[in-house]
Amino acid sequence: MTQSVPLTFPAIFSETVRKYGQYNAMTFVGEKPISYNEVKSQIDSLIVLLEKLSIKPGDRVAILSSNMPNWGITYYAVTFMGGVVVPLLPDFTPSEIENILNHSEAKAIFVSENLEAKISKIKNKFLKSRVKIEDFSIIEADGEAQYSFISRTSPATNYQVEEDDMAAIIYTSGTTGKSKGVMLSHKNICFNAEKANVVQNVKNSDRFLSVLPLSHTYENTLGLILPMLAGACVYYLRKPPTPSVLLPALKEVKPTLMLSVPLIIEKIYFNKILPAFTEKRLIRSLYKIPLIRKKLNIVAGKKLMQTFGGELHFFGIGGAKLNKSVEEFLLEASFPYAIGYGLTETSPLLAGVNAKGTKLQSTGPSIEGMQIKINNPDKVTGEGEIWAKGPSIMKGYYKEPELTGEVITKDGWFKTGDLGIFDENNYLYIKGRIKDMIVGASGENIYPTDIESVINTHKHVMESLVVQQKGKLVARVHFNREEIEEHYKHLKEEFAGYADHKINELKTELQEYVNTRVNKFSRIQIILEEKLPFKKTATQKIKRFLYA
Repeated sequence: MTQSVPLTFPAIFSETVRKYGQYNAMTFVGEKPISYNEVKSQIDSLIVLLEKLSIKPGDRVAILSSNMPNWGITYYAVTFMGGVVVPLLPDFTPSEIENILNHSEAKAIFVSENLEAKISKIKNKFLKSRVKIEDFSIIEADGEAQYSFISRTSPATNYQVEEDDMAAIIYTSGTTGKSKGVMLSHKNICFNAEKANVVQNVKNSDRFLSVLPLSHTYENTLGLILPMLAGACVYYLRKPPTPSVLLPALKEVKPTLMLSVPLIIEKIYFNKILPAFTEKRLIRSLYKIPLIRKKLNIVAGKKLMQTFGGELHFFGIGGAKLNKSVEEFLLEASFPYAIGYGLTETSPLLAGVNAKGTKLQSTGPSIEGMQIKINNPDKVTGEGEIWAKGPSIMKGYYKEPELTGEVITKDGWFKTGDLGIFDENNYLYIKGRIKDMIVGASGENIYPTDIESVINTHKHVMESLVVQQKGKLVARVHFNREEIEEHYKHLKEEFAGYADHKINELKTELQEYVNTRVNKFSRIQIILEEKLPFKKTATQKIKRFLYA
């Protein structure tokens, strides 16, 4: 893309159509893709429908939908005419959805069939129209506007959209409680996608398989806008990405690029790969020898590549910290993973590398055109809060000028709330959220995520959360009860409550396991069982504020 093209969605999409109009743009797995020319035709038709629904530039339009081609078409149509998209996460509760619709003053909502029940009882004075996103049929419209969605060659009105116009208000479910409406401009998002393309160059022959919600900035910018810039094709799943759905899709699509969160690859490693190296005594002994371990990991890496279709050259991981043991395996296995760092407020990418530039536990250097600094670094460790500045920084929080002023300085630096450090090559290392950091009895900085990464390597642990209670480090652990009950079912006849008995034994074993692997300040004093899975954000981060 040339520098003369304005950083707005209609401008960059027009450039894509000019270059790649005949190329495949998007589809469901196993179905015929539609071309960028066909996408343009559908966008133009949808703009006419939006006009019939009295949507005007600046109006907010919500999308509550699972991933599908029509999600992107709706997103483009609204923003092409100067409207503002309000993406809603599918796992938001009806009350959260109602609050967001009221706060954003959305005039219309596009909803998928599987989520219609969530808005069936919502009433507010702003929402005038409800549209079924699968076929753009009107569920409800003020004044009973009727319109049949037909393909047109051009919209009725030529809208002028500027780079600094607001494109989206993204409400973060976050890990800190109350959702905030992050205002992102056309330039924020387009610039970020353009610079992400510098980190990992995307070609029109590339195939993306989408598994993360489009309503999250991560998938939205890097999984929708980035492939569009390059004329690449995105494939969507009709069902949630469970193994039974995902594995056949990987075989069918043979994706060249994927975006993921740590939980996905961590589950594969701990449930499939690691057991193969630890179940048999001989293999377990051999796996402890570094040279043999590396050779075994290379073999496992090749099998993993085949599982992902065999043509993957970029597996992006973001949204949360990747477990160190898992990353060590991926490195030794030569799996083409890469880690990025960013926030919704930064559109999202701030730092990242491609698969050839990864360093253990680092997110890489800042992306081109963005500045990152460590504010007020510790004189000994060099750690401090990560601040960022540049064209990807949000316009602010919607209707929250005071809150905006707390996180964006007068000279434009955004305070991320994350602790980090640079190495000598300007690679960034994330230490954790400032609010999550625990200060030890002697003033030591204790990072819960580092301890959790050790806990989660234990064979019977699903996930964990480390908190401080009454001056003690407490680990809340979600054990794999189903596996434990199966493994020790021979004890069932001997006494009732055998599973609880084994879990109590495992708590003692786990405490010793962890405390021999962390520094003395990070040793766990109490382990509590968490019987249900932890509640998580869209990027699978545990909502810590619920468990503090």
